[in-house]
Amino acid sequence: MGEKDITEKLLMDYNDVFADIVNVLLFDGEEVIKEDSLSDMNARSQYKADTGEMHEQERDISKKLVDGNTVISLIGFENQTKPEKFMPARVFNYDGQSYRTQLLEKGVERLYPAITLVLYFGDTRWTEPRKMSECLDIPNKLKPYVSDYEIKNLFEVSYLSPEKVKLFKSDFGIVADYFVQMRTNREYTPSQEMIDHVDAFMKLMRVLTGDRTYEMSIPAQEKENGGVTMVSFLDKVEKKGEIKVYMNEFDYTPKEISLKIGMPESDVDDIMKAIKAEKNTEKINK
Repeated sequence: MGEKDITEKLLMDYNDVFADIVNVLLFDGEEVIKEDSLSDMNARSQYKADTGEMHEQERDISKKLVDGNTVISLIGFENQTKPEKFMPARVFNYDGQSYRTQLLEKGVERLYPAITLVLYFGDTRWTEPRKMSECLDIPNKLKPYVSDYEIKNLFEVSYLSPEKVKLFKSDFGIVADYFVQMRTNREYTPSQEMIDHVDAFMKLMRVLTGDRTYEMSIPAQEKENGGVTMVSFLDKVEKKGEIKVYMNEFDYTPKEISLKIGMPESDVDDIMKAIKAEKNTEKINK
C-alpha cells in the first residue's frame, strides 16, 4: 500500500468524518449513519483458503455499521488520486472477500451487505472502467453468460456541486471545497471553517496536493486556543516566507522578526525552529 493510502486513513478513520462522507454522498446530507453506530475493524479482509493458509486483501479503510450487537453493513472507502483501469476488479475483490469472511463464521444464516465508496480526487473526469465487463476481453458468444459487477459509488470529489459540498459538516467539507475550487478557478479562497482534526487534515492535504507547505507544524496551543482554519494556516505560511528572508539575509532574532511582521514572538520562534529542522532534514536526505 502506497504513502497516499496510509495517510488518507488518518482523517477518514475518525467516525465523524466517515459518517459525514457517507451521509452526504449516499443520502444527500440526511443523517442516516450515526457516529456511534460505526465500529472500527481491521481494514484487511482476511479469509482462510481451502488449504488452511491465511490470505489478506487490504482496503483503504472500512467500518461496520452496527445496531447493538447486530451488524447492518460493512462500508469501505477506496481513495484514488488517478483513475485506475482495473478498479472494478479491485472493488469486486474487496466486496467478495467481505462476503467470504462472513461465510466462514459459524451459524451464519444471512449475510450483511458490503458497500464500497471510491473517492477520486483527480482534476479530470474518471475515464476508466466502472464495470467489470469493461475490463474483460469476452468473446461475443460468451457475453450473455458472464456475470457483471459495477462500481455503483464512484465519486469525483473535484466535480461535486457547491450545493453538495455545503452539506458536509466535518473536515472533509474543507477538503472537498479545496479540490472543487482548484478545478474550477485554479486558485483557492481559504475557508473560515474550523478544522477539528488538524494534524490528520494537514497530512491528508500534504499527500493529495503534493504541497509540502502542509507539513508545517502547528503549535498545540494554537489548536486549543481559537482553533485553526485554512485562513489562519495560509496566513502563517505567508509569514513563514517572510521569516525565512529575515533569517537567511539579515540573521534577525525572533524578537526582531516579531516586531517586523507583527506576529507573536513565540509563534515566530516556533516557525524558525521548524525552518531549521527542515534544513537539517534536507541535509540528511542529500
